[in-house]
Amino acid sequence: MAKKDKHVSETPATQVLRGAGVEFTEHVYDYVDHGGTAESARQLGWDEHAVVKTLVMQNERAEPLIVLMHGDKQVSTKNLARAIGAKSVEPCKPEVAQRHSGYLVGGTSPFGTRKAMPVYVEQSVMALPKILINGGRRGYLVGLAPEVLGQLLQAQPVSCAL
Repeated sequence: MAKKDKHVSETPATQVLRGAGVEFTEHVYDYVDHGGTAESARQLGWDEHAVVKTLVMQNERAEPLIVLMHGDKQVSTKNLARAIGAKSVEPCKPEVAQRHSGYLVGGTSPFGTRKAMPVYVEQSVMALPKILINGGRRGYLVGLAPEVLGQLLQAQPVSCAL
């Protein structure tokens, strides 16, 4: 089912993916603090545009949400707020994001989060043939078809990239 570069123990994210019968590949790299998608893309030989980052944010009522964005882009919080009908959106503090997701910052996956949160995906991500996205641990990405984001997460497409 899953092609492995190196063995990685199960995470809540891979449990969800396997439970849903999703085909995915596993990609292990040496995690670097604050290296982000540029570092993982470099180590794995991928275009950073196809490495999708998982960002935990909150609206003006401190309700958490997840935004999936191209690694080489930023989120316009104004455009995101407008797109989802919120007054404002801002990133959660790392400890708050960890509490909502159950994952360490740098290892946050949109799959298998501790708390159910609405998921929004930059619409152009859905046009890619394959993406790499965090598998629930620092230094561990999974490769899969972007359609899985809509199927498993009911991710809503938005246009908020900068």
